[in-house]
Amino acid sequence: MFHGFTKKFLHDSIERSSENAMDRRRFLRAAGLTGAGVAGLGVLGAGVASASDGGLLGGVLGGSGSGSGSESQVSDAAVLNFALNLEYLEAEFYLRAVTGAGLADSQIDGRGELGGVTGGYQVAFETKIGRQYAEEIAQDERAHVDFLRAALGDAKVSRPAIDLQDAFTAAATAAGVIKPGQTFDPFKDETSFLLGAFIFEDVGVTAYKGAAPLIDNKTFLEAAAGILAVEAYHAGLVRTLLLQGGTADVVGQISDARDSLDGPSDLDQGIVDRNGNANIVPADENSIAFSRTPGQVLNIAYLNPDSVTSGGFFPAGVNGEVNTSDANG
Repeated sequence: MFHGFTKKFLHDSIERSSENAMDRRRFLRAAGLTGAGVAGLGVLGAGVASASDGGLLGGVLGGSGSGSGSESQVSDAAVLNFALNLEYLEAEFYLRAVTGAGLADSQIDGRGELGGVTGGYQVAFETKIGRQYAEEIAQDERAHVDFLRAALGDAKVSRPAIDLQDAFTAAATAAGVIKPGQTFDPFKDETSFLLGAFIFEDVGVTAYKGAAPLIDNKTFLEAAAGILAVEAYHAGLVRTLLLQGGTADVVGQISDARDSLDGPSDLDQGIVDRNGNANIVPADENSIAFSRTPGQVLNIAYLNPDSVTSGGFFPAGVNGEVNTSDANG
């Protein structure tokens, strides 16, 4: 369920990386390894932490930083809560596309203002492979939400207000994909859905890579790396289907629009290179994926190059300490 969190992985990484015995106990509970599963690992001896311990990071929110995260130090809990906001967005998008419904009430509560979701309905997929990919990704994103919420425990933030309707139209208009006054609906057909997914997936990969240096605890860092790997698989699948569908020009417009939001560097890449050849893996000359700071990620999520705390896909902002986009205007 948690993408590589096998018993061997948990045993090795927890024993190697956790800061203390309480971290080890909380991580096991967050991963759902209690009772016989814990005994099989042989790392806890007697007993595990109770739910009242608040998860791995329940007592860590007293970090020093706030704002975008690119200019100040923040706690591990703040970084993972930032990631949880993004996972809420992705989970709601994919779940509504494949099932017509989003996360359950038990998966969205927490600290901060609980918001609703505007837009989203079941997509009538034209191809079997497109539908199967969407279903798999939806389950992955839901599992990411569950894992981060369990890991954070009482420190977890609630789902913020999410716009899956007007925000897509604003993004498509800014990219020149549609004309002012027109509407872009990512749920109306399979191609539109894939274009909507493209807006998220590359950003998710660069967000986790950019957040990695901000995480101090190695166990949490290894978990974040595992999620990054899954998000990269998702991005590659989406980019492949879009290339196969002949949408390179439109994808290039979306890529350029993202670049215009997150600062002067020309890092974002479409699905073909300058010679028209396939570019499924966006990377630098060393074939290393590039990073975005949390603030740059929020520039794209808020659809604003300036330093703001709300807008776009998060009309009331994200919950948690890391909530401000960078000033790139």
